[in-house]
Amino acid sequence: MNNIYIPPVVKNLLIINILFFIATWLLGQKGIDLGTYLGAYYFNSPKFEIWQPITYMFMHGGIAHIFFNMFALYSFGTILESKWGTKKFIIFYLITGLGALLLQWAVQAFEVYQITGHILDQGQIPLEMLFRGQYNPNLFNESQSATLAGIYFGPMVGASGAIFGLLVAFGMLYPNAELLIMFIPVPVKAKYIIPIYILVELSLGVAQIQGDSIAHYAHLGGALIGFILVKIWKDKNDTFYTLYE
Repeated sequence: MNNIYIPPVVKNLLIINILFFIATWLLGQKGIDLGTYLGAYYFNSPKFEIWQPITYMFMHGGIAHIFFNMFALYSFGTILESKWGTKKFIIFYLITGLGALLLQWAVQAFEVYQITGHILDQGQIPLEMLFRGQYNPNLFNESQSATLAGIYFGPMVGASGAIFGLLVAFGMLYPNAELLIMFIPVPVKAKYIIPIYILVELSLGVAQIQGDSIAHYAHLGGALIGFILVKIWKDKNDTFYTLYE
């Protein structure tokens, strides 16, 4: 155990995420839902606050959620931070996390527009009724009301968007690295398994399975921004990074 090396940004991200998770659990025992303050709401929700696009990345919904995200952060983040250095790695992590949220917001805005015909005007949306789980059949049907309630009053939490950015970056930089995947008995090269994983997320996002509360488009947003950043940095011989040296 003494030989395990964790670079500084990855180490601090692990610590912060775990501290947030413990605080969420402890305050939850007292009836305080930290996720409603630090999770990211739709940008036009009355519950949206300016700090949420950053804090949502450090919040998680359960043991499995934080375990798999932190395991991936350690596994892939350690390699990428060792290659890029601390400044480039934290820039990449934060930008992919923000990109994940932006794509999720874009999809939500499209859903709101499909139902209401507008994105920003709350006047025609009975937010108070939606918050109480009620709906006005003269305006929207029950399914539409449930969708709007989820968008306006369902916070997004988790580092998964940034983690997907790390996965894509790892696959682009180390395409022939062999990964051990759960339920697959043999190692699989990153250039094969990571694109498949992205396609699965896209399929689940498009399918919109009832009861699925995972923000698949946020995962795809992180993956997309991660791909773009690595492409820029590789094509320009890390010119962007040298600006921060």
